[in-house]
Amino acid sequence: MGTAERRRAPEDGGAAESAARSVAEAPERDIPAAGPDTPARKRPERSEGREARETPGAREQSPYRPLWTEEPARRRRLPDPVRTAAVRAVLVVAVTLIMAMVAFLCTMAGSWLAFPMVIGSVAGTVVATWGVLDVWVTRQVWNQRHGVVSMPSSTARAMRRERRRARRQARSAERVQERIRRRGGAGQLSHP
Repeated sequence: MGTAERRRAPEDGGAAESAARSVAEAPERDIPAAGPDTPARKRPERSEGREARETPGAREQSPYRPLWTEEPARRRRLPDPVRTAAVRAVLVVAVTLIMAMVAFLCTMAGSWLAFPMVIGSVAGTVVATWGVLDVWVTRQVWNQRHGVVSMPSSTARAMRRERRRARRQARSAERVQERIRRRGGAGQLSHP
C-alpha cells in the first residue's frame, strides 16, 4: 500500500487508518489480515524460527519481516591451512582454464599467440594438478595432527596426552602456590 492510500481524505475517517494498520501488522502476505470488514482470525503458531520465540507485543512493534533467517552451518569451517591451499588451487585452476580457452581461440583464429598459450596451458595444468594435490595433502596432514582421524598412528593422541600432562602440572603448581599463600606467605619459617 502506497503513501497515497494511507493518506486518504478525512471523510474516509478511521476505516482507512485501520485498514492500513491491519495490512502493516500482517507479517506474511499469504495470511489474510483482519480488516474492518473481515473477521479476526488467529494466526497459526510456528514451532520453529523467530516467531515461536517472540512475545505477542514484539510482533506488533516490528511490522517488517527480516530479509533472511540465519541457519546453523551444516558443516564446520575448513581449517586455515586447508582453506588457503584450496583458494590457491582454485585460482590456479581458473587461470589455467582461461589460458586453455585463449589458446583454443587463438588456434582457431590462426594467431601467433596460440603456441605460447598452449605451452602456458600445459604448464598451468601441471601446476593446477599440484595445487589440487596440495589441498588433499594439507587436509590429511591437518587431520592427522589435530585428531580428526582416530587411528592408533595418529600423532594427535600423543599431543593431547602432552597437553593434559602440562595442564595437570600447571594445576598442581598452582595448588602448591595457593597452599603457601594460605599458610602465611613468603619469609615465614615457622608458625607463631
